[in-house]
Amino acid sequence: MRISIGVRLFLSVLLAILGVVATAVMLMRENVTRGVGEYALSVELDRLSGLASTLEARHANAGWTFLPTAATARRQWPAADVNAGTRVPAPPAPPDGARAPGLPAPPDGGPDSLQRRITLFDADGRYLAGRPTGAEASVRRTLTREGKPIGYLAVSQPPRPPDPLARAFLKKLNDNLLAIVLTSLALSALAASLLAANFRKPINRLAHGADALAAGRFDTRLPTQRGDELGDLARSFNQLAVRLDGAEQARRKWVADTSHELRTPVSVLRAQLEAVQDGVRRPDEANVAAMLRQVLALSALIDRLYALARSDVGEPGYTLAPLALWELAADEAQAFADRLAARQLRLALDAGNADGVMVAGDTGALRQVLANLLENCARYTAAGGTVQIHAQADDLHVKLIIDDSAPGVADADLPHLAERFFRTEKSRSRDTGGAGLGLALCRRIVADHGGELAFEHSPLGGLRATVSLPRLPQPLGPAVTAPLPA
Repeated sequence: MRISIGVRLFLSVLLAILGVVATAVMLMRENVTRGVGEYALSVELDRLSGLASTLEARHANAGWTFLPTAATARRQWPAADVNAGTRVPAPPAPPDGARAPGLPAPPDGGPDSLQRRITLFDADGRYLAGRPTGAEASVRRTLTREGKPIGYLAVSQPPRPPDPLARAFLKKLNDNLLAIVLTSLALSALAASLLAANFRKPINRLAHGADALAAGRFDTRLPTQRGDELGDLARSFNQLAVRLDGAEQARRKWVADTSHELRTPVSVLRAQLEAVQDGVRRPDEANVAAMLRQVLALSALIDRLYALARSDVGEPGYTLAPLALWELAADEAQAFADRLAARQLRLALDAGNADGVMVAGDTGALRQVLANLLENCARYTAAGGTVQIHAQADDLHVKLIIDDSAPGVADADLPHLAERFFRTEKSRSRDTGGAGLGLALCRRIVADHGGELAFEHSPLGGLRATVSLPRLPQPLGPAVTAPLPA
């Protein structure tokens, strides 16, 4: 059976308050009843002053030998004592003949009468006569002779108040406690209802907000004015909604950009094929080569998209092996020497302290990163400029730094360089025709290797790209093919 959190909270608060009230009422009733009983015992003990004087006088003459010797007679003492001096004196009756409230029962009363609740002890506390001792509460009066104790008179507390006045008081108390319990029940229900409503309302908003997010309404936001945990939960919900909204916008942009990038080479290839089909162009070697270039461009774009998609789902499938990062960078730079020279760019290499320092990585993937970064330099650096590559190593990382000269990148564009399909302003993309996936793929590959790819302004006036990878403390074993942690 489904029980809402509001009902659960209401019942929990209600039962908790009722438990506290019931405990307080029981303790108060017990304390009042005990207090009334103890007060009544003190009053009854004071009324035994005559019996106490008689017992002290008789003990002075013969000790405790005057007490009955039979066990039954001892238990019935002083009610069965024929000596008038040992009887419990009855209090004087009030003028109107009615028994005064709060006074002990007459000598011939029932088992709860005063004379049936008297116990006599000797000076050492041993039982002599009267009611046998038990676990019930009692009060004592000391019997003395010449200032020394000779025994004690004890009065046991009866199971119910000894006089009508006390019983009437306790009955009135019970009636008042019942009214207190009923009032507490009503106030507890009201307090529990208000508290449950105070919590149920934001919880319902959270539930409706979650349903809205599930339905794709990522602009849903919750009020965050509360200062408790529910307010924190609402703020976390809003942050989640913002991230989901951003992810949805990025997904739509990704789909739109991907469609646009795929449409361009396909459209060009289609136009060329239609031209050949219509006889406008001849299927000669030059036209076939032009169409092949479009197919290769399309294939390269699809390969990059596929690599990014695999990396996004944590399945890059790299082959890990120890390799010297600087040697790999120098080798790839030499492969680009002719292309850089054709662009009238000077290449400068500096191994720094990273010569021979090893990292764990996939040679093909890291070579692709270096090729993309060097291609970036070749495409965007103005003729007559410089491309400089140097390395640094510390105890934990190896850094490969690639600088190029002007033109630079605008401050606003630097944080977005590695975003998918992002292109900078015209000065660095005037004749490239790139899809804007190369740097995104580079950053993803470096991140999959546990490193970082960062961009900043270069001291040479262009762009600085820094590849930082974890340094191997010692050579690895054989190469292992496994996904790296994202």
